[in-house]
Amino acid sequence: MQFELLEHPADIGFRAFGTSVEELFANCAHALISIIFDPSDVAPVQQINLHAEGSDRESLLVNWLNEVLYYVDTRRLAFHSFAVSFTDPCLLNCSASGETRDPLKHPVRLSVKAVTYHQLKLSKQAETWFAEVYVDV
Repeated sequence: MQFELLEHPADIGFRAFGTSVEELFANCAHALISIIFDPSDVAPVQQINLHAEGSDRESLLVNWLNEVLYYVDTRRLAFHSFAVSFTDPCLLNCSASGETRDPLKHPVRLSVKAVTYHQLKLSKQAETWFAEVYVDV
């Protein structure tokens, strides 16, 4: 399992997993996308380079997801996959694939305003990285 949605009275969240921090950040992006629209029909026809930085891993995760949200909302992109790498523990580069969002093909499930620090968790337990993230809807 890559992620699961979490119930919250006012917002919506997710818990994502990964065997590496790179996989965790990619799975967090997939979880965010799945809240906004159904990503199952997204074609990998376009390559997009994304970047994010933070003062620590938690701020990097929030900044990363807000960068993904920016491309979904402002650039009208639908993402298919994320190849995340780190040049530094707090500097992320990603080669993402996807296509231009089509309202008929990718109807909005839920409008996400921002990724928040509310109840944010990021840790490693045994061989698995996990994160809990809540978004403002």
